[in-house]
Amino acid sequence: MRHTAEHATEPLEGVESIESLENLESLRGDCARMVPHWVVPVVPAAPVPPSLIHGVTVPAASARVIDGMSEYGD
Repeated sequence: MRHTAEHATEPLEGVESIESLENLESLRGDCARMVPHWVVPVVPAAPVPPSLIHGVTVPAASARVIDGMSEYGD
C-alpha cells in the first residue's frame, strides 16, 4: 500500500507528521529528477588510503551538524 500525505491512515515508521511525510515525498521527487545527472563510472575508483587524504577542512558548524546526527540504522 502506497502512503501519501492525503491518504495516510496510520503513521509510517520514522515519519512523525504529515509535514514530515510531505518533506519526504518532496525529497524523493528531487532525487528522481536528479537521477539523469548521476553518472556511474564504468570502472569503480580504487580506494584511496587515508594517508593520502590531506588538505580537507570541514567548518565547525558542519562538523557539529554531522556529530548531532544519529548513526545509520539507529
